[in-house]
Amino acid sequence: MLKRQTVWLLTMLSLVVVLSVYYVTAPKDMNDDMAFTNNENVTKQQVNDKEKADVAVEEMETKDGKVTSSVSSDDVFTALRMQIEDERSRLRDQLNDIVASANATAQQKSEAMDKIEKLEALAEKEATLETLIKSKGGYNDVLVRAEDDQVRVTIKAKKHSAQSANDVIHMVKSEIPEVDNVTVEFQPAG
Repeated sequence: MLKRQTVWLLTMLSLVVVLSVYYVTAPKDMNDDMAFTNNENVTKQQVNDKEKADVAVEEMETKDGKVTSSVSSDDVFTALRMQIEDERSRLRDQLNDIVASANATAQQKSEAMDKIEKLEALAEKEATLETLIKSKGGYNDVLVRAEDDQVRVTIKAKKHSAQSANDVIHMVKSEIPEVDNVTVEFQPAG
């Protein structure tokens, strides 16, 4: 029994030593993406901030030795989605406070619960519409924002037409029949 425990202890200690050596000798920053194309050095860094969208920063060193940087705006839709979600989250918190309040009447609590359910249903319909429009139209990205009786659809696409906008309007009306005004906007895809 003692020999079995000793073998087990030595095995664990050797494992700890191997992992420690690996940790000490491993490269510190393993997420560097380096590519060489046409004698230009291209480095991409991802800046991830929970309150902001991901932003891709591209640095290029030209033959002259100059370094240029550009920020990609491909994640504008993500930033807008996060902003909408933050606003709805604040509203949901306010409504939850009303529901949990001891001072609120039963009618106020019921109205607050109805509004919470409508918010959830609206967010679900928006997500469904985004997926449906993106898959049927073959677009790069789609953002659907529904407020009251108006729906705004912003589509990132390489090409568009009046017919494709009309198709999007029909998809929105079939998913949200109570909407009166549907606006479709196309943005050029980069």
